[in-house]
Amino acid sequence: MDTKRYLQDCIKSIAESVRFDSSQAAPLPGMPFGKGAADCLAHFLRLAESMGFETHNYDNYVGEAVWGEGEAFAILAHLDVVPAGDGWTHPPFAGEIADGKLYGRGTMDDKGPAIVCLYCLKALKDAGFAPRRTIRLIVGCNEENGWECIAHYNRVARMPESGFSPDADFPVIYAEKGILHVCLRFALPDAPFSALYGGERANMVCDRAMAEGGPFDAARAKKYGLTAEDGKLVAEGRSAHASTPQEGRNALLPLLSYFAEEDARVDAVVNKLFRDEAGLTALRDETGSLTMSPDMAEYRDGQLCVTVDIRWPATLPREAVLARLDAFGAPYEIEHCQEPLFSDRNGPLVSALRRVYERHTGGRCEPIAIGGGTYARALKNGAGFGPQFPGEPSTIHQKDEYISLENVQKLLDIYADAIRALTE
Repeated sequence: MDTKRYLQDCIKSIAESVRFDSSQAAPLPGMPFGKGAADCLAHFLRLAESMGFETHNYDNYVGEAVWGEGEAFAILAHLDVVPAGDGWTHPPFAGEIADGKLYGRGTMDDKGPAIVCLYCLKALKDAGFAPRRTIRLIVGCNEENGWECIAHYNRVARMPESGFSPDADFPVIYAEKGILHVCLRFALPDAPFSALYGGERANMVCDRAMAEGGPFDAARAKKYGLTAEDGKLVAEGRSAHASTPQEGRNALLPLLSYFAEEDARVDAVVNKLFRDEAGLTALRDETGSLTMSPDMAEYRDGQLCVTVDIRWPATLPREAVLARLDAFGAPYEIEHCQEPLFSDRNGPLVSALRRVYERHTGGRCEPIAIGGGTYARALKNGAGFGPQFPGEPSTIHQKDEYISLENVQKLLDIYADAIRALTE
């Protein structure tokens, strides 16, 4: 099947979707995640309707395009995005094309893959393919901030048991680590700062942090790469997805390290958060080591509150993590938790997706485990499948996020083949 004739329309539709700032905003009547997310969902469903698919909008929490008959099969994607952040050289919500790339927040995570999958359904439909399963392309609006979209879908509809999520890595994901967001509270009365804050989302490495309450030591600030702006001490980092904190540069570390030189209590915080004094990262299994990323901080009422993103090995129980947190030496509150995904790496779903990937890339591959969390774990039998190709730079949750136009075509070919293979 030739998908090339859909490429330009697909690129145009991705760019249109990117122009909606669908990061979580204050709820409005009938719009639980704000107007941007609701408008983006409406755009997607209008596009699906124009292609002849049945659609449902479940109260602007989540929507779906439906095609086929028989046992349900899910393709789970999301239209919400993390905040753009600073430092972009291409506008984050313009859908600008330059140098063979389509730039914008959501191009890879996850608007681009969602719309590619919709065009794959159209391509298969136009080619006369008749699926023997009911394909439900489900698009949520709250994946980045708590999964209320999936909870709502489970209340008002019936989630398929099997499927894939185009919101991860290739070749195919059989396991995803558990996700835990905890708010740790460190008592710091009479701290060496009057205010300290940084970070935008629990699942994004903090790329900018600030402190107030100077005067500040210029030589020491320079040592840690800090700058003074309007009486504030500023640390600049580099954002990344919290599941791969090593790919970013956490701005909280140099800022706290500056104050640790003069206050042993702050030094103890640095030891716990960044030097893993409690040995959390020693927990590991075949899916890798535990990762922890302190991504949001705020000093208030004599306490430094730090939200930490923890990804724990998929075969270990949550209690193993909590036992070490209990010995951490600071009270904490669990703000969010998702149990791991651990599918049969040799089962029919994972094996079929592996074969599709091998067919299009010409090489052997093995299923992998990741620290990221996708909607695949909302299924009894789920797998993550792309769109990130091995060896290519990832800009997910970073400034200047983009999808290459070449990869849009590759994804059209791969996802169309996968959908056919799993529903014929």
